Amino acid sequence: MKRIFGFLLGLTLALLLTLFAGENPWNVFTILVRSAFGSMYDLGLTLSYTTPLIFCGLSVAIGFHAGLFNIGAEGQMTMAVVTAAAVGVLFPQVPFPLAPILAVLAALAAGGLWGWIAGWLRAERGSHEVIITIMMNFIAAGLAGWFALKIIPNPESQNPETALISPNYMFKDYDLIARLFPDTPANASLIFAIVIAVLMWIFLWKTAWGFKLRAVGANPEAAHRSGISEKKVQIAAMTLAGALAGFVALSEVVGSAGQYRIGFSPDYGFIGIAVALMASNNPLGIIVSAFLMGALHKGASDLDLETSTITRDFSRIIQALVILGVVAQGYWEWFKHKRRKG
Repeated sequence: MKRIFGFLLGLTLALLLTLFAGENPWNVFTILVRSAFGSMYDLGLTLSYTTPLIFCGLSVAIGFHAGLFNIGAEGQMTMAVVTAAAVGVLFPQVPFPLAPILAVLAALAAGGLWGWIAGWLRAERGSHEVIITIMMNFIAAGLAGWFALKIIPNPESQNPETALISPNYMFKDYDLIARLFPDTPANASLIFAIVIAVLMWIFLWKTAWGFKLRAVGANPEAAHRSGISEKKVQIAAMTLAGALAGFVALSEVVGSAGQYRIGFSPDYGFIGIAVALMASNNPLGIIVSAFLMGALHKGASDLDLETSTITRDFSRIIQALVILGVVAQGYWEWFKHKRRKG
């Protein structure tokens, strides 16, 4: 509830900024709400943004719990998505339902490997994970672009994208959510994302492995003295973070587009940082914060058309102020607690 107050505070400040652009804040707010929830089509698009944001938010949160700042969810996701597309194109004869399972497992392996590299460099070589993951984001974008344009390009399109995967890899015919929101990318991977978030909460707070991960993040020295290997935890955490980001392939390739498209992501990996921060890295809270961020992203898409001075990029300002509002709320609670103790 306290986080919701911080969210509302940040949203209010962002809307008040529209006064300086000559717009009516209430009108901007109604546009955001109507664009995000005005129809089943709009809601379907909002949910289609929510799904990858849950996965990327979980990826960032796992890193935070281990004391690591995973800025590489974007690159990990990119490698996973292009890998899933490659499997679907290069091995078209794999039967359903083994085909989508194979594609997703390959995607998780690719995302996990991309995270493992950053974790290993941090643990064994002392490289800072922020620098490493930022560089690996660019490497992933370059590799994926080369693969899409040179190895398995779409011969029937001039768009920068891979060929379509075999229909055996798609589960649309069995997807009730896709039927509920036709003509949108929303699919059953949303349910899977929620299940994964719940499992991550159980992992972090109900298992010994989760305790070790949080112990290293909270106090590496105390964890070391207790016999917990900081290096192993860091490598495992970044590998898991990469695999979680890799689940985006489930919604993007197997669930909807059926291919890798350069530029498919509106910076899901970076928005995932905001999602994790707004939820205080709580996997259950990430479900809510991802939905709110997805709604903001979808809602802002109509600002170009329905206002004269504000564009869809205003969603970035809203996201920034929402994070500041949540942080300010947390600082206020910390300050009150400190005064009571003092």
